[in-house]
Amino acid sequence: MQKNPADCASMAEIRVEIDRIDQALMALFQERWGYIGRAAEIKKPAGLKADIPSRVDQVRQNARRNAEKAGLEPDFYEDIWARLIQHSIEHELDILGDSGK
Repeated sequence: MQKNPADCASMAEIRVEIDRIDQALMALFQERWGYIGRAAEIKKPAGLKADIPSRVDQVRQNARRNAEKAGLEPDFYEDIWARLIQHSIEHELDILGDSGK
């Protein structure tokens, strides 16, 4: 049964909850990855590049804003998202081919 942090009385209980959250995060990343692949499939016939700087900036700013709203360190989470975006662009490039189109 899921517990709130304040309800955990031992490190074992905390570790169970962290592991549960990590699994949930991976499921969300898996879902996100599906959309990344589909985006590349849509971009290819449309002649769009993998790297669209205006969208990259938007996603980074969304990450920063979402971190701030959650009371988290925005620089740290923007950096995580920058890496996530770069990995996504590389995946799209694989799908689109060397030209990125």
